[in-house]
Amino acid sequence: MIMWQEFDFENRILAILADHAGREHHMGPAFLSPYQIAIEFARRFPADFRELEQRGFPMGGEGAGVPNSLPQYIAKELSSRLLDGRIRAIEGGFLSSGHMEDLTFNFGGQRIRSSLTRSGFDLSLFRTERQSRATGDSAT
Repeated sequence: MIMWQEFDFENRILAILADHAGREHHMGPAFLSPYQIAIEFARRFPADFRELEQRGFPMGGEGAGVPNSLPQYIAKELSSRLLDGRIRAIEGGFLSSGHMEDLTFNFGGQRIRSSLTRSGFDLSLFRTERQSRATGDSAT
């Protein structure tokens, strides 16, 4: 069994995105970064997060010195599953790293700085699929 299914990432991430979508807004649900998704995953499923850390997928961040991190894994898997159509209830986007000095997240009182901020790479973002208010159908 691959890790994605073993830890039920798709359903858990969908629930996280839905819970953090924010109030009804004409621009659609709020986007979350892979860091925010991973932090919420760790908060909701601490035993699974500890298991993932032991397998080499810690929270990571700038200066963590790890080759893989949970946010990187989440971003990579969501991106590839969106690209090949295995996931349709989530949409992705990017936050440009241009002119960005720092992007820091709070993880249990610890400051996690995005490793992408000064790398020249944009930060991926994900949200639940935007729904049309008028029809209830997915926006195209």
